Amino acid sequence: MAKSVSDFVRVASTGEIPEGKMRKVILGNQQVLVVNVKGRYYAIGNVCTHVGGPLDQGILEGHEVQCPWHHSHFDVTSGQVKRGPTTRPEPVYDVKVESGDILVGPKQ
Repeated sequence: MAKSVSDFVRVASTGEIPEGKMRKVILGNQQVLVVNVKGRYYAIGNVCTHVGGPLDQGILEGHEVQCPWHHSHFDVTSGQVKRGPTTRPEPVYDVKVESGDILVGPKQ
């Protein structure tokens, strides 16, 4: 039975995204960036809200990711813009870890 977009979906194992790393995953038709910050997993949109840069190809420093195209910075814990040129935050997704699996779902 297919899962609806409202369900949590397994996107990786914890071993696949080590501390300080990030990975692009697909959730429904959305690109999502899953990030491991000090052993906690977070998920935000992967497409920069400025002109669509791929955040998974950017630089992760602490809890901020920098877009590789125009250097906007986003807080991966909240999706909020930390430095422009963009002014729009990234969408945020709920993340849970169960038995070594990272599950991502829509923010409740």
